[in-house]
Amino acid sequence: MTDHFPRMTGTAFTPDWFEAAVVNTPAAERRAASLGTRRTVKKDWQAAWLARAITCIDLTTLAGDDTAGRVQRLCAKAKAPLRADLAAALGLEGLTVGAVCVYPTMVPHAVKALEGTGIPVASVATGFPAGLTPLPLRLAEIRYAVDQGAREIDIVITREHALTGNWAALYDEIRQMREACGDAHMKAILATGDLRTLTNVYKASMVAMQAGSDFIKTSTGKEEVNATLPVSLTMVRALRDFRDLTGQWVGFKPAGGLKTAKDAMNWQILMKEELGTRWLMPDLFRIGASSMLGDIERQLEHHVTGRYSAAHRHALA
Repeated sequence: MTDHFPRMTGTAFTPDWFEAAVVNTPAAERRAASLGTRRTVKKDWQAAWLARAITCIDLTTLAGDDTAGRVQRLCAKAKAPLRADLAAALGLEGLTVGAVCVYPTMVPHAVKALEGTGIPVASVATGFPAGLTPLPLRLAEIRYAVDQGAREIDIVITREHALTGNWAALYDEIRQMREACGDAHMKAILATGDLRTLTNVYKASMVAMQAGSDFIKTSTGKEEVNATLPVSLTMVRALRDFRDLTGQWVGFKPAGGLKTAKDAMNWQILMKEELGTRWLMPDLFRIGASSMLGDIERQLEHHVTGRYSAAHRHALA
C-alpha cells in the first residue's frame, strides 16, 4: 500500500475563502451526469481500474450486531480481496484493500487480525453517526480508539453548526478532534445528506480542511441520502481550491450507497477528470464500502473467464 501523504496542518480559520461561495446546483448536476458517459474504459483497462479501486476501499462493518467473528472475517477478506485463482490469473497476488473500518470497541479485534499486513484499522468516533454526544465524550472516544490501535479516525461533524452558518464553532470543534487524533489520520464526515444545499457542502468542506482534516468524507451511510456524484463533485472542487490556496493535498472518501463496480468506475472517473491521477492513490482517495467488493470481484472473474458467476459465489465482506 502507498504510504500516507504527510499529515495536514490546516490553516487559521479564514471565512473569506468560502463565505461568498455559491454552488450552481443545476450546473453541478449536469456535470456529474456527464461523467459516466464521457469516458469509456474497457477490457484490460477496466480490469486495471477495478483493481485500483480495491486498493482504495475502506472495507467496512458498522452494524449494531457486529461481533469479533464478523470483524475477523472482514479482515480475512481485506487481506485477500480476490479469490486466489483470480488474483493469480490477473497477476495481483498480494493485493489488499486500503483499510478496515469498524466501531471503536471492534478495533482491537481488527488490529489483531491484521497484524503484520500493513493494512490500517480505521475507526468511526465522535458519537457516530449523529455526532450529538457532548464534546468531551466525543474527544474521549477518539482517544480510546487511537489507544486501541486505530491509525485512522472517521469523525462526524455537528450538522447544526453548518445548517446555522456557525462556521467558527465548526472549525473549533474539528480542530479539537484533530488534536485528539494525535498521529492518527482524521477523516471528517460531513453527512452531506443532512446539509440541504451544495453551497453548505462546499463551505463545510473548506472549514473541515482549514481545521486540519486529512480527508473529507461524504456520509455516514446512515442518512436518507448518502454519497452522490453532485455532492462529490462539489467536495472535490473544494479540495482543488484548498490545494491551490495552501499547497496542501487533502484526501477524499465517498461513502454510503456505493455498491457496484460501476459506482467504483464513476467515482474514479470523477477523481481523474477533476483532480488528476495522483488523487487516485489510496493515500488520497478511499471508498467506504462493503458489498461493492463482491461486485468488483464478479466483474474481474468475467474478465478472466468470459462468464458471469452468480453473486453468491463471491464471499461477501
